Amino acid sequence: MTVYLVGAGPGDPGLITCRGRDLLTRADVVLYDRLVDKRLLTSVRPDAIIYDAGKQPGHSDRQADLNKVLVEYGHAHETVVRLKGGDPLVFGRGGEEAEALLDAGVDVEIVPGVTSAIGVLTAAGIPTTYRGVARSVTVVTGHTGKESAQHRSRSSPEPEPGKGPHAQSRQRTPEDASSPINISGNSGDDPDWEQLARLKGTLVVLMGVENRAGIAARLIEGGRSGSTPVVAVENGTTPRCRTVHTTLDHLGEEDLKAPAVIAIGETAAFSLSAPKRYPLAGLVVVTTRSRTQNESLSTMLMDAGADVIDFPVIVTSAPDDDGADLKRHADWVNRYDWVVFTSVNAVERFFAQLRDARDLGGVRIAAVGDVTAKALLARNIRADVVPLDNQSAVGLIEAMPAPGPVSGRNETGRVLYPKAAGAPPTLARGLRQKGWLVDEVEAYKTIAATGGPALNPELIDMVKHADAITFASPSAVSAYFEIVEDGKVPPVVGCIGDTTAEAARQSGLAVDVTAKDHSAGGLVDGLISLRERMKS
Repeated sequence: MTVYLVGAGPGDPGLITCRGRDLLTRADVVLYDRLVDKRLLTSVRPDAIIYDAGKQPGHSDRQADLNKVLVEYGHAHETVVRLKGGDPLVFGRGGEEAEALLDAGVDVEIVPGVTSAIGVLTAAGIPTTYRGVARSVTVVTGHTGKESAQHRSRSSPEPEPGKGPHAQSRQRTPEDASSPINISGNSGDDPDWEQLARLKGTLVVLMGVENRAGIAARLIEGGRSGSTPVVAVENGTTPRCRTVHTTLDHLGEEDLKAPAVIAIGETAAFSLSAPKRYPLAGLVVVTTRSRTQNESLSTMLMDAGADVIDFPVIVTSAPDDDGADLKRHADWVNRYDWVVFTSVNAVERFFAQLRDARDLGGVRIAAVGDVTAKALLARNIRADVVPLDNQSAVGLIEAMPAPGPVSGRNETGRVLYPKAAGAPPTLARGLRQKGWLVDEVEAYKTIAATGGPALNPELIDMVKHADAITFASPSAVSAYFEIVEDGKVPPVVGCIGDTTAEAARQSGLAVDVTAKDHSAGGLVDGLISLRERMKS
């Protein structure tokens, strides 16, 4: 039984470490902080316990109770993740939590995270050190010392340095005093701002927005020039990031909102990255595709600045005959002129039935779009036909040649179409009208993910309060209403293709965006266009 203190990083959920994300997928219990991006919870098992451990400003006295909760979960469960913003041991009370756990006989592992003190500034193009300008960094909290004083009054006397139950005793060395990175926190009193004012290099202030005017005044009193450059980065590493350059003289006048990292010193005047345009910044978008198919859509949405909630409402499984018919047709594949694929799932299921690519012989391959074509390339198969523009069943019908001596080895022209159970008849019917003999075989079926991550109550609540939701198939629409029992959906609905849009309308939804080209890019472009129209 182990409690893992995991650093969630500075804001962007993609900046958690690989180790941290892996632990989230295996956790029996997850306790998360207030500023942790809740999208990280989408990778938590549906049967895991999720505990909101966030302390609201002014309610720091919850820490003692939280330590008890951690100990209780640590004794009762195999894998407990304590998810903390930034790095767990930088101004996060992680050290106190680790000591409480160790004193109670609970194993602890600390998983480092990207601290906002460095990561937020780096992402905004603000260097904390720069040759010839700043050779050291000092990190300090902008909170007053009241919290720490109250904490000590309720606990045992503070141990001497190096004498605590879990501290390694060692002599202070000269390197400690000249370290290029210094961290100053609440030791019971306010930080000594006058002393900090005399330090060279960059001063980084965390949690200092509320006290920014007083901090600036005390640094100036301590000898820092009022013209010293200052930069504040709000919501760092996210599309909502806002960077404000100012000086110590004017820091108190700036309209700043937490969370923000404040840097003071000559490097604060730098700006080493160009501002990026995020047309969907601030928009929370839900995707409903299965995890194996969702990567490209999620990536495109995040690149456009959206906050993405992955809500995989469908999973794939073997057809009702457990794939026996698919196996039979795969064994006969060299009798066909073409095999056409309309999904990654069909590619995976069909190729699992082949010994290797040699079974295909001279059979030609068609793919409905680029994503399916990439799945084929991963198996060293380059599709002979991929629609360029209209990447849909209709586009594939148009791109396919007519049967004949050039297009087929058989006089009649035969096509094998591995498909999902219940797939629309559009493709098979269109190819038959073009003259092909088409054999359809069920390669897989899609069912509602009633036992998957979509059942997580926290996740369902996040989905209901999002700004937009996307559907890529009729099965995703029906599965959504099977999982979300009250049927509540975000105000904006986007669909890939007319068939999915019609299914959404039949379920009582008003469809705001339809991607005519059946692609993830088309859906993202549609959401961007809708938002621009709403703003104008």
